[in-house]
Amino acid sequence: MLTITLAVLLAQAWKVFEKPKPPPVPDRLSLVAARFADLPGWADDRHAEALVALNRSCARLMRLADATAVGPAGLGGQVQDWRSPCSALAALPPGDHAAARSALEHWFVPFAASNNGDVSGLFTGYYEPELRGSRTPGGRYTVPLYGRPADLVTVDLGAFREELRGQRIAGRVQGGALRPYASRTEIESGALASTPRDGGGPLEIVWVDDTIDAFFLEIQGSGRIVLDDGSVLRVGYAAQNGHPYYAIGRELVARGALPREQVSMQSIRAWLTANPGEARAVMNKNPSFVFFRTLPPAVSADDGPLGAEGVALTPGRSLAVDRAHLPMGVPVWLDAEDPVTSGGRLRRLFVAQDTGGAIRGPVRGDVFWGFGADAAERAGKMRSAGRYWILLPRAAAERRSSANAGDDARAGDRRG
Repeated sequence: MLTITLAVLLAQAWKVFEKPKPPPVPDRLSLVAARFADLPGWADDRHAEALVALNRSCARLMRLADATAVGPAGLGGQVQDWRSPCSALAALPPGDHAAARSALEHWFVPFAASNNGDVSGLFTGYYEPELRGSRTPGGRYTVPLYGRPADLVTVDLGAFREELRGQRIAGRVQGGALRPYASRTEIESGALASTPRDGGGPLEIVWVDDTIDAFFLEIQGSGRIVLDDGSVLRVGYAAQNGHPYYAIGRELVARGALPREQVSMQSIRAWLTANPGEARAVMNKNPSFVFFRTLPPAVSADDGPLGAEGVALTPGRSLAVDRAHLPMGVPVWLDAEDPVTSGGRLRRLFVAQDTGGAIRGPVRGDVFWGFGADAAERAGKMRSAGRYWILLPRAAAERRSSANAGDDARAGDRRG
């Protein structure tokens, strides 16, 4: 007993002398000017394919006032900085990769991105899945997809404090205060049973035949529902319940159900299908819940769904990023591990046009692969280490360089 007591006393005494752990370093995007020659594989890309996506972002930007800041803290400059580059790119002949590359090199400047000096980050993939459904419940169609609830309040914190720009929370107002919204478990247990949809009507917009398919549709953020009459309904992200996203692959690893190195969309889906008695409890470990909206018929069947930027996504060229750090519409050169070719590299130009609940951090991205079996395979297997460079309009880049030079000069004055 004395030995145990002494051991406890010694442990407590040691804690007095232990240095407290430093708080985690907050994420911080750092940009360093580079040359196009520094971008691995730049000369080999089919640049005109990326212009399809970039021209869509340009069209959105051109509707804004010249002095409008682009991205958090005006990282992407102002809209006026984009007018000449966007006009020049829009005038290029379709499919001319050499002309597209030359124009990009003329109008933009690449910057290497890092998170507090760390250039490496995680890059995943997503796609547009296809489900089977009906506008009315019954028979095999028992799993509802919900529209945005009328009482869901989404708050852009950047409207209140500049340092919180790009950050959002969601909840419902109760007693004059914003409270957390229902979690996935609560929603699945009927918490929204009497809640109307935003704009009126029942909360359920369509019914599908598979709980697991519905869960993965939330992760992807959009999809196609083949209705029982043969028509196709496209749905896209409308809102999220404000709870943090939790990747259930971590839960399966913790349970010993899957080795960490084998976690993929395919392996997670296979485990959930093979273990129906435990599937619901595992999925409920992710408290985040996504609400959908029907996409307008005007959206072309050849295009992807609408991304967070408000433009149709381009398969293999649109990238979801953390908008707290990167502007929507900015071109991004990605160099990452290829998800399907062992030892290969994915090196191509993307455009930041979407975001997602799991996409957090300055060097983090989610590639939109499109629709179909090949897109599903690439998205499901993609968990790649990589890095990227962002391309800023030359006018914004020069202004940024001048500001940095001024900061350096002022620092030199202080040192003197």
